[in-house]
Amino acid sequence: MTRVGWRRIVAWLLVLLLLWLLLMAAMRFFANRGPAQQVAVTPQRLAHGRYLAAAADCAACHTDPGGAPFAGGVPLGSPFGTIHGTNITPDADTGIGRYTSEDFFRALTKGEARDGHQLYPAMPYVSYKTMTRADSDAIYAYLMNQPAVRRQNKKNGVGFPFNIRSGIHLWNLLFAGADAVSASQGASPAWQRGRYLVETMGHCGECHSPRGTLGQIDRDRPLGGNNKMGRFAAPDITPAGLAARGWDAALLREYLGAGVSARAVASDEMLKVVGLSTSKLNDDDLKAMTAYLLGDRPAAPRIVQTVNAFAADPGRDHYLNLCSGCHGRDAQGVPHVAPALRDNSSVRDADPHNLIVAILDGLPEHDFPGYERMQDMPGFAQDLSDTDVAALSGWLRRSYGGQPQAIEAATVAKLRSSHGAH
Repeated sequence: MTRVGWRRIVAWLLVLLLLWLLLMAAMRFFANRGPAQQVAVTPQRLAHGRYLAAAADCAACHTDPGGAPFAGGVPLGSPFGTIHGTNITPDADTGIGRYTSEDFFRALTKGEARDGHQLYPAMPYVSYKTMTRADSDAIYAYLMNQPAVRRQNKKNGVGFPFNIRSGIHLWNLLFAGADAVSASQGASPAWQRGRYLVETMGHCGECHSPRGTLGQIDRDRPLGGNNKMGRFAAPDITPAGLAARGWDAALLREYLGAGVSARAVASDEMLKVVGLSTSKLNDDDLKAMTAYLLGDRPAAPRIVQTVNAFAADPGRDHYLNLCSGCHGRDAQGVPHVAPALRDNSSVRDADPHNLIVAILDGLPEHDFPGYERMQDMPGFAQDLSDTDVAALSGWLRRSYGGQPQAIEAATVAKLRSSHGAH
């Protein structure tokens, strides 16, 4: 091809790019000047929308702690930079006050804002794409009848080239259309309802499924765990993973409803999920979620073989000196103070990530739905070396978790050094 031919092609591409930019600018201009919407709602429909907004866990990403409900500002960490939850109150200028129900449904299920710009996949439209229109409309009606808050959305901290929104269209083409693969086996009405609540409304796979290098959910390992989303890892919640850590339907139902069970207490992001979402669901829906997570034919919870926890061991010495005052000499826990570590889900986990991080960083005071509380736990990063933390966590896992594998000091060092990155 001649040089003149190449110049013509480049010129046409530049013209098309300019036309596209003008189109986007025009769409944003008119979107910001559309009429403010008014949505009439009955008390029953308002209550139904509130329930579904809780099931969809909207507040977790759109309500800044201490801020106005749904006014945005929540920082969401990602491998590509910080993304902030947006204002979804009915304010006409900074929120969704000009959105129609169709605009709202398209944003939820397609990831497209009213003005045409593409939302980042931190907004879980890849999971919400199977939400019913009726449920979307109910949530919309609820949100549009909340107090309008004028609050500008915070600037995102996404670096080049991921800050180029048009590139998300290619990401969508590659990944957004993939069908979710069921994490368990079943066909009962409870299992089917649970699948909708877990995979669509609760979008649990957004945190609990592994992801690829471009941030896409690994459809071959649904709910198989992810230790790259934050300081704490989202554990494996497949039927096999849950059974390996001793979960059954009753314990899982109790955990989702109250954040506290004999197997674990909810912490970090999961504590927010329980407080803002699952604790607000009715008993039938909680049972449906457990039916899906465990499957219609749950595997029997694995029984941990007991060992001599008080044989001489450096890890035992650290436990008695630093941990037993709150968790009990026999790791049985102390009500309203500290959870049991004997048979604890994190101690039993094949991945020691969360146990090590808890020892290094500590945990804040836990305020669960209802009246249950747990005191704060100090971190021991300044008191224990990498070798000490490896000995303590390894002893806990061998003694109370059925995990005989030794933990290397290098594993602890890596988690210690990564603290500043989160």
